[in-house]
This record gives sequence, C-alpha cells and structure tokens, in this order.
Amino acid sequence: MNVTILPILTDNYCYILESGGVIGIVDPGEAEPVIKYLEEKNLTPDVIFNTHHHGDHIAGNAQIMEKYTCGLVGPAAETQRIHNMTQTFSEGGALSFGDETFQVLETPGHTSGHICFFAPESKTLFCGDTLFSLGCGRLFEGTAEQMWNSLQKLMTLPEETKIYCGHEYTQVNGEFCLANDPENPELITRMEEVRVLRSEGKPTLPVTLDVEKKTNIFLRAQDVQDFARLRKLKDSA
Repeated sequence: MNVTILPILTDNYCYILESGGVIGIVDPGEAEPVIKYLEEKNLTPDVIFNTHHHGDHIAGNAQIMEKYTCGLVGPAAETQRIHNMTQTFSEGGALSFGDETFQVLETPGHTSGHICFFAPESKTLFCGDTLFSLGCGRLFEGTAEQMWNSLQKLMTLPEETKIYCGHEYTQVNGEFCLANDPENPELITRMEEVRVLRSEGKPTLPVTLDVEKKTNIFLRAQDVQDFARLRKLKDSA
C-alpha cells in the first residue's frame, strides 16, 4: 500500500492511500488541498475513512463526496455525528481495500466511538487521535481507563507496524516525554531525529510501534493510575 502524507489545516495530517488501483482518503479535515492533490495526480477516490467525528477530521467529507461520489466508512458508534456514511464498522470489522484488508479496532478515549484502521498485510495503522508519536489524545469524551485499554490494544500489534496518526504533535509531545523521562537513550535519539525533520519541514511520521514503545511515556506507564497521572500532567503543561 502506498501512503501519501498530506498536511492540512494547522497541524493535521490527511492520508491518501493506494492499493491495487483503489484510492482512499483518511480523515479529510478540509477538502481543497485533498481535491488539489487528487487532480494533480489524476486520481479518483473510491472511499473516505473517518476515525472519529471531530471537525478537523471530517469537514472535507461532503465536498469530496459530492465531487467524486465515493463511499464513506467510519465508526458505527458515531453514526449520529458523522453524516452520510455508506458503511459503518465496530470492533472486529473487516474492510477490503485493493490488495489489503483493513481490520477495525475500537479505541474509545479521545471520543466515545473512535476507531483505528489496521492493515495487517502492510502492517500499517491509521490511528486518528488515539495514539500520537510520543503522545496520545486528550480525553474529551472517554475516561483514562478507556484510553489506557485502547493503547494496550494497539500495543499488541506487530512491533514493525507503521503508525500514521492525525496530527504533527511529535516535537511538543517529545519535550514533555523528555521532561519526565530524561535519561531514556532511545527517546533522546528520537528527539534528535524529530528536531532535524521539523527544521527541514518534514513529517515525523510514520514511526514504528517498536520505537513508540521505547520512547512514548504514555505507552511506558506502569498502570492505568500512572497513565492517568501523566495525562493530567500533560493537560496542564
């Protein structure tokens, strides 16, 4: 599967996917840059993937669907908040996409119905705002326990899984991790790489799950109580 990272809005990432001639769009928070890219590459999208209902992930849906008459798939638990979905998925659902089959993982915490899409063939994860590089999503609708359980679920995926999340938050997340885990050599190395990438205007993604397990303080928490403490600390940082 080919993945193109498309920066949109202030710090969001939308993803353009291609597998076996099928074209997909993950979380189009605005339509114009997506349509511009598709037209430049002479691509016609077949489906939009939404991980959750927040506007910066779905605001481009309607305009793109009107122009291309493509499908829209997303979380069954958010049907009242994401309009015009043509297919909805819950935990354990599977969706064919070109040469891939996406597995759907329910990951509540950031929103109550948040889902992630995992492609086991290419070991690729689109995790929206559940997991960030060196961070995790704020608990807008869920509890610390829900988010902890969601992150534990993602940690069972293959360590070489490539993570594509919803925002470019890595550098600021990493500074928080460093402040609370200053002697972590893998984290220090990762942050050196991140600073270079950002100084060159490049994305810090994808990152592998293996790297995140070694560097992301939220994945390194000892238990849900420790996770909740860190999330609260980050919220007030």
